[in-house]
Amino acid sequence: MKFTDIKSIAEELKNYDGEEVRIMEVCGTHTAAISENGIPSMLSPKIKLISGPGCPVCVTVTAVIDRLIELSMRDDTVVLTFGDLIRVKGTEKSLADAKADGAKVKMVYSPMETVEMASKDPDHTYVFAAIGFETTAPVYASVLEEAIKRGLDNLKLLTSIKTMPQVIRWVVNNGGGIDGFIAPGHVAAVTGSNVFAELSKELDLPFVVSGFEGEQLLLTIYALVRMKGHSGIRNLYKSVVTTEGNMKAKELVNRYFEPSDASWRGMGIIKGSGLVLKSEYSKYDAGSYELDQDHMPPGCSCASVLVGKIKPNECPMFGNACTPDNAHGACMVSTEGSCYNYFVSGRK
Repeated sequence: MKFTDIKSIAEELKNYDGEEVRIMEVCGTHTAAISENGIPSMLSPKIKLISGPGCPVCVTVTAVIDRLIELSMRDDTVVLTFGDLIRVKGTEKSLADAKADGAKVKMVYSPMETVEMASKDPDHTYVFAAIGFETTAPVYASVLEEAIKRGLDNLKLLTSIKTMPQVIRWVVNNGGGIDGFIAPGHVAAVTGSNVFAELSKELDLPFVVSGFEGEQLLLTIYALVRMKGHSGIRNLYKSVVTTEGNMKAKELVNRYFEPSDASWRGMGIIKGSGLVLKSEYSKYDAGSYELDQDHMPPGCSCASVLVGKIKPNECPMFGNACTPDNAHGACMVSTEGSCYNYFVSGRK
């Protein structure tokens, strides 16, 4: 397959009149980039873009939030988190709500801030909410490595780290009706494209690794439309993604973490889809094991949105009871969430 110029490709995608093609992106940054670049409006109605479970905040179960809230209410404990997670509701309230009630919750912008905070305040235990996918796992491993190097026993991780291949397999095997995948560029930079080549062969579906610019996304969608009905993988993000991935990052993760089962919002427990600290580093864990309980807010359809069974605007709460300023479900909280991006872009 050879690409022609981008104008010709854009015209082909706009005028496409073949069989319907359902394409899923499984990266929250792709979800945001697709909306920001107005990609849906450039496509034929027969090309359907579906946001999958690629937003780490969106797939985090309520038990994790509840545990963080419980820890933050202790006199000797401070919970550290990135921005979006603070507004996601647990069973009854969010970390932001808990902070308003006097809990010790602080936002961080750089993971290494956690090390500095713990180092300067040995009288408190600092718990870092380690939420994410393969992309951020090396960062959390680096934090732990630095804490060990400095002899900090008052810095711990509460982990909810997910891995992509297993959830993609789950979506396909549970009636997602997907014809092809935009493979997650950030994840592939760590894992390598080979991971998705193996999935392609197993699932008999095409995968294209993509960057995040508008033209790259159009090229990726064009490639997937052309590949419908065939397996195979294309890497259109070769400036960042290699076949084998980032070996140093993978070695760092493997030093401290091991595969585990993991609970996904609305999907239950998926075998082998998570990472947890190895037993020899258990003293740095803040109680991450068996956090499986998930409580969907009444009326919330995030579980169906996350796997592409419905579009965000088909949820009865979308744009009414649930907006970015008053988010009811996790998919409306995060800037990488599909509901959030549908809302801010006015997507239909």
